[in-house]
Amino acid sequence: MKNRMTVSMKGRIMNSLGGFYEVATEEGTLSCRARGLFRKEGVTPLTGDEVLVRDMGDGTGYVEEILPRRNSLIRPPVANLDVLALVVSVQSPPPNLQVLDKLIAVAEHEGIEPVIVVSKTDLESGEEIVSLYRRAGFSVFPVSVRAGTGIEALREYLAGRQSCLCGNTGAGKSSLLNVLLPGLCLETGEVSRKLGRGRHTTRRAQFYPLEGGGAIADTPGFSAIDMTRYALLRREEVQTCFQEFEPYLGRCRFQDCLHLCEAGCAVLEAAEKGEIAPSRLASYHALVEEAGKVKEWDIRAGTGKNTDGS
Repeated sequence: MKNRMTVSMKGRIMNSLGGFYEVATEEGTLSCRARGLFRKEGVTPLTGDEVLVRDMGDGTGYVEEILPRRNSLIRPPVANLDVLALVVSVQSPPPNLQVLDKLIAVAEHEGIEPVIVVSKTDLESGEEIVSLYRRAGFSVFPVSVRAGTGIEALREYLAGRQSCLCGNTGAGKSSLLNVLLPGLCLETGEVSRKLGRGRHTTRRAQFYPLEGGGAIADTPGFSAIDMTRYALLRREEVQTCFQEFEPYLGRCRFQDCLHLCEAGCAVLEAAEKGEIAPSRLASYHALVEEAGKVKEWDIRAGTGKNTDGS
């Protein structure tokens, strides 16, 4: 009989809570602790990490090695995503396009495909948002959990991929996950009429297997974004996070153009011609301003990233 205690197995962290990691392997799921070496090195295993674990033979094990990550996010603390599905509701709470654009920029910076999910379309069509982001080149899925529309198209798109739902509190992420994965029954929260935002019902990132292969995670919601909690960007990097800018980059009069108010700027000229949406340009300008406040030392040190899982 094989001594499983002497063999390291490959697995994926599906959930983490209180220093324990639920790791899915070919031989089953293990409840694991991480070796103390990670703490000494200032590294924390993340949900979504591919790892090597040692099976202790009683349903428990130890995370011995974190395999190289394709990408990772500061918040939500997840790794190795193919898709970041960004949920924005047409109302209740009302859409905040600048928050949405910040999250798109984070995904683009990390090499993760951003997909826009326009929720609660039974309340109104959301066609303006759908059209805006499809025109910018994104995959957009209008859905209604209540009416059951758009769900199957989204399910088929996510099948076989590692994806994560992310968005404003109250946008309907948990409700959406409940219909994507029947029988899951996650807690959902109503939107406060007084505050116009929802109660936080998801408190950690957790992956759930999809029937068509791959996995999907729900994540805690938020009511605002501090970019330093999500990604650390230099001012000059922000332009590469707006895919509709790409045809115009390198065509400006000045090589170091930041597309703010410079003469001969190809991006600004494109915006004036209606080729770039005003809301997207405004979001870009806001992000450049935020990025200017981040210290170079923090960027080099990766401050806040993958150190405490928060």
